[in-house]
Amino acid sequence: MVTTNKNCVLRLSRYKNALHRLKALGFVKVFSDNLADAVGVLSSQVRKDFSLFGIGGNKRGGYQIDALIEKLNNILGKDQQQKVIVVGAGHIGTALMKYKGFEKEGIKIVACFDIDPAKLNKNNPIPVLPLDELKEFVKDKDIKIGIIAVPDIAAQQAAEVMFSAGIKGLLNFAPMRLKAAEDCVINNVNLELELENLIYYVNVLNKAKIGKFAV
Repeated sequence: MVTTNKNCVLRLSRYKNALHRLKALGFVKVFSDNLADAVGVLSSQVRKDFSLFGIGGNKRGGYQIDALIEKLNNILGKDQQQKVIVVGAGHIGTALMKYKGFEKEGIKIVACFDIDPAKLNKNNPIPVLPLDELKEFVKDKDIKIGIIAVPDIAAQQAAEVMFSAGIKGLLNFAPMRLKAAEDCVINNVNLELELENLIYYVNVLNKAKIGKFAV
């Protein structure tokens, strides 16, 4: 089994997206230099990432784009549709359910769960169901991936409910780090923290610019 870090997996996704763009432009083959430029890494990094998964190219011929996309889809689990549930039908949860970009990437949100009776609607294209139905739904549909979009005070409890139902991977939008079960994975997306970091770097750049032109 290949063990990789998160940055490597992110790069694989970026390589795949770059390949789709190059294919749309009419390219049939691609070289590591092309992918490196598109993703913002060194060509040696591209080759190193690919070698971890036994992906080889030809120095003169490069990589066949269609074959490389197929291999990356297989590695990333995108060779078959991935069913996902959301817990929390608030602003973030609703936005995720409305986002149309998931399906073209082989990701389908099949249900949302909430404790607020006013938000429940079994007749929605993506049904919003009571949280106490989550366990049975997950087992019946054999779902392994979930998204948490609830307030931080309820996030850990929601995670535990999802893990006990059989969820193995969580994308967490709550502004706190959650404890994962031993055989489960959590990716934390802290929008506030990301914005704070962005604001900091913009301010640094702005101060540097002002200092450069100061007399």
